[in-house]
Parts: sequence; C-alpha cells; structure tokens
Amino acid sequence: MSELDKIIRGLKSGSVRMLGRAITLVENDDPRSQTILENIFRVTRPGYRIGVTGPPGAGKSTLVSRLARKFRETGNKIGIIAVDPTSPFSGGAVLGDRIRMNELSTDPGIFIRSMATRGSLGGLSRAAQDVSELMAAMGMDIIIFETVGVGQGELDVARASDSTVVVLVPESGDSIQAMKAGLMEIADIFVINKADRDGAEKMKIELEMMLHLRTPRDNWTPPILKTVANDGQGIHELYDVINHHAGHLKSRGILDTKRSERMLEKIRTLVAENLQEKFWNQTREVYLQKKLDDLMTRKISPVRIVQDLVEM
Repeated sequence: MSELDKIIRGLKSGSVRMLGRAITLVENDDPRSQTILENIFRVTRPGYRIGVTGPPGAGKSTLVSRLARKFRETGNKIGIIAVDPTSPFSGGAVLGDRIRMNELSTDPGIFIRSMATRGSLGGLSRAAQDVSELMAAMGMDIIIFETVGVGQGELDVARASDSTVVVLVPESGDSIQAMKAGLMEIADIFVINKADRDGAEKMKIELEMMLHLRTPRDNWTPPILKTVANDGQGIHELYDVINHHAGHLKSRGILDTKRSERMLEKIRTLVAENLQEKFWNQTREVYLQKKLDDLMTRKISPVRIVQDLVEM
C-alpha cells in the first residue's frame, strides 16, 4: 500500500497521525494533497465552521479554548486552526499551538493546528481552508478558525466560516470608528472580552449605535456579548448564541447558500491557479524578459505585452 493510500485510509478511519501527515502535505503545497482532498470529498460532512478574529491581545486563544471545552460537553469533536502571521524568518507560524492552548492537548476529541497566513491578504490562506476539509473528513463536528486582525481584509474569514465572531477588548473603543466598515461587514457576533476592565459598557453602547445604523444581513442583528475568558464568564452565553445563529441560518436556508457560494469560490480559485500554472511556460517567460527593456523605456505597453502573451 502506498503512503498516499495509507493517509487516505487513515483519515477515513479517524487516525490523528494520518491527519497530521496530510496537513503537512497541504502546508507544503505537495501535489499529493490535492489527491487526498479529492478522495475524501465524497465521504466528508461539512462540519460547522466558526471564525474567531480580532486584534492581537484580545484573548482569542483563551476564548477559543473555553468555547472548545463547552462544545465538548455535548460530545462534539473539535478541530481548531490557529492562523498566525507568517514569520519573516522561517515562513512558519509565529506562535505554536502548544504554547497557545496547552490545556486542550490531552483531549482526544480536540485537534489543534497552528498555520501561517503565508501572505494571504485576508489572513486566511487556502491551505487553512483545505485543512478544514481534512478535519471534516475526520468527523470534526465543529471547526474553529482563529485569526489575527480585524478589518476589510478579514472578509476571507467570513467567507470560510458559517458564523463569524469578532473579539474586541474595552481598549479597542477609540479605534472602532476606523475599523467599523470591516467589522460591520463580517461580524455575526461581537464579543467584548476582558469585560472586567474599564470601558466595556461604553464600548458596547458604541457598537449598538453603529449596528442600529446598519441594515441587518440575513435578517440577523449581531448580538454583543461581554466575556472574561480567563475565568469563563460569558462563555455559556456565547455558546448559546452561536447555536442560535446556526439554527437561524439552517431554518432559512441561508447556511446552504453560504456553503454553495464557498464551494463556487473554491472552484474559481482552483481554476485561476491551474490556468496560471499552465500559462507561464518557458516560451512566455523568455518573451517577457526580452520585452522588459522596451517596457521600461515605454516603447511597448503592458497591455500590448499581455495581448501577445495570451495569443502565444
């Protein structure tokens, strides 16, 4: 039996070891990873996907850790993908899952993986989304993306998730005006964490005022919760609200629509990558290099070069 067959069979039988090996192939952009994803697709249940995003220092890892425990109480298997900024030195994730969520590592029903954004502008690389498919194939009921950053660029998180949780802290209040366009667009649920600090109530009022001016998306107005994740305050309420949002999406057919849009976007991305890979052959690369001097001296335009390349 080939290594590839072992990994595919291992994923279908729930082998954590084989999941780790499959994820490594995905992270390394190994062509075999696409074969694995193709083979598991038909037997994969989608799992419910939750995006948790917010500025550094908002306590997202602690919040996710507490939330994962809460979902485990009802027998759910949990996959956590902690997406970190890419290290400029190693190209890997800046923070490691063992550092971030040590207390969960002994639970066999929770699998955690730290990944790098690898320059993805939205903060969520395609590799992370492929890993979520591998976790779903393992029977993970809940898959949580944890990412750093808030703003317009974080639309990737919302596209990859069924419910998106934006985590802020009272100190974020002064910067809400600058962030509000992105926040209003991606958030299904707001969480003001570290709510035992001064300014939490003031921030909640400011968010409520901005939400009042916004037309609700999917007939859903994002609730605003206050939590203190370090001691578990508000986690039960957050768990209930996520379940309520999931029920809202399912009952109105919105969840199916979101998932179909996600699938179409994935197809478009794969097609674009495939065409680009095939397009840049040696002939086109040589032509482009030859025309570089003419391009820099403005004897030929980029538009003309593109037309020539396409017609080759």
